[in-house]
Amino acid sequence: MGKQNGKNKIDKGELETIEKSASVIAGNARESIYCLSIVGQVEGHYLLPDGQKATKYEQIIPLLVTVEEDDDTDGLLVILNTMGGDVEAGLALAELIASMKKPSVTLVLGGGHSIGVPLAVAGRRSFIVPSATMTIHPVRISGTVIGAPQTYRYFEDMQTRIMNFVCDHSRISREKFHELMMRPDQIATDVGPVLEGREAVEAGLIDEVGGLDAALSCLRQMIAEGRKN
Repeated sequence: MGKQNGKNKIDKGELETIEKSASVIAGNARESIYCLSIVGQVEGHYLLPDGQKATKYEQIIPLLVTVEEDDDTDGLLVILNTMGGDVEAGLALAELIASMKKPSVTLVLGGGHSIGVPLAVAGRRSFIVPSATMTIHPVRISGTVIGAPQTYRYFEDMQTRIMNFVCDHSRISREKFHELMMRPDQIATDVGPVLEGREAVEAGLIDEVGGLDAALSCLRQMIAEGRKN
């Protein structure tokens, strides 16, 4: 970040970056942390209607590559408040975050619904505030589809890929995740439950209940341990 008289100050260029990509480098004398927000709906292969909050995955991918390659950036903080969105785009971003060598922490504020679930568990450590919620539901699509066995197998295969990713990057078992996903007694916009912050931790989906201070403290500890090694 820009500095003036020893104090952090957001300059015009950084303000434009925040407006366009909802991201900023939060630096101090100890470390430089890249803060990335994933908000609204994850936009994938098709443009969303005007007036709808969206995170464009084609903008986030190069940002993540830059964070990984930038020697001046020590770690990544991903803050989520998303309703979900394009399955392939969301899963691609989650895979990219999970494959980074830089320390990464995710923090769910508001909501981490649908494809936001893989994104929420993609960091090395995940946090959620008590008031946040997460919706787990099967893969589905709106509009006209081809009514053929291959279509349903495609949905099932995509669902399996999501479940494998979530279970590989969290403490939840495949049996528990599948049970939650197919629960018939709770319906939000789909079949499946809405988990509050502490429930998500108890289920093994998220590592800890905590806010910004806890997430930053964890990330700073990871950075310090990385420097020692």
